Amino acid sequence: MALAVAPRVEVTVVEYRHTPVLLEPALLWLRPPPGGTVVDCTAGGGGHTRAIATKVGPQGRVVAIDRDADAVATARAALADLGERISFVHGDFRHLADILADLGIEKVDGVLMDLGPSAYQLETAERGFSYQADGPLDMRMDRRIPTTAADLVNGLDQRELERIIRDYGEERWASRIAGFIVQARARRPLETTGQLVEVIKAAIPAAARRQGPHPARRTFQALRIAVNDELGALEAGLQAAIAALLPGGRVCVISFHSLEDRLVKQTFLAYGRGEPDPRQAEAGNGGERPRLRILTRKPVRPSDAEVLHNPRARSARLRAAERTG
Repeated sequence: MALAVAPRVEVTVVEYRHTPVLLEPALLWLRPPPGGTVVDCTAGGGGHTRAIATKVGPQGRVVAIDRDADAVATARAALADLGERISFVHGDFRHLADILADLGIEKVDGVLMDLGPSAYQLETAERGFSYQADGPLDMRMDRRIPTTAADLVNGLDQRELERIIRDYGEERWASRIAGFIVQARARRPLETTGQLVEVIKAAIPAAARRQGPHPARRTFQALRIAVNDELGALEAGLQAAIAALLPGGRVCVISFHSLEDRLVKQTFLAYGRGEPDPRQAEAGNGGERPRLRILTRKPVRPSDAEVLHNPRARSARLRAAERTG
């Protein structure tokens, strides 16, 4: 099935210091074979993509996907020396089956997912991901998506805001934050990250603000997940990735918070036990799943040395599984 033609967006090739997280463990567990075909579902700055392309060699192929058009343009420029072995795709990895079909690829030897926003997105104020720099309240990984974080903050009712902040941010002060947002937007729309940060700080009691991470971190995470439907994309993308694997092929996922990691763990366990897929069963397809062998019983965490060199890696965890015959 061909992918629908999406509206064009203006792209920018950016330069920023990119350090791929858990690079060596990812290569160890992914095990890209020489001459093989591997998918990097989140190309970002191209660090993982380059390492995978080096492993598969000139006879191999890497499909580099990213929802962010700037990331695709930047990775394409950074990896131009690797030539035709890399196919770049501006798309959502939830549509992996369609992406591979459009490229004429039936099965692959490996799939890597490095979840969450990129360093470029977090460090670029105008993208609206950062609670530490003022910018428009955007948070879209793919700017073709019509709904921004400002739309959610100013348009959702208080109960739905509370649900998003509680469920996606695991924020204990979700009710107060949602209430303060509704009160603040009644005076004027919240349009910038700085405005939202001030509302969150006012909502959280001073004693709680003095402990733990930045008081806005959980709320920003929650809104970003909601804007980009990150958990829905992950669930669909995992299923598509597993279905695309050859026997012996591997899927590796790097996550950064418990919601992602829990979904990856539960999905791997379900495929590992061979549990039927209820949606396939309802469609009359028998409900059989491909089988997985879980390779990492516990998530792989970064070393102290990596965290010291790249603080963003602190919360990273990697899980890997292998498609069985």
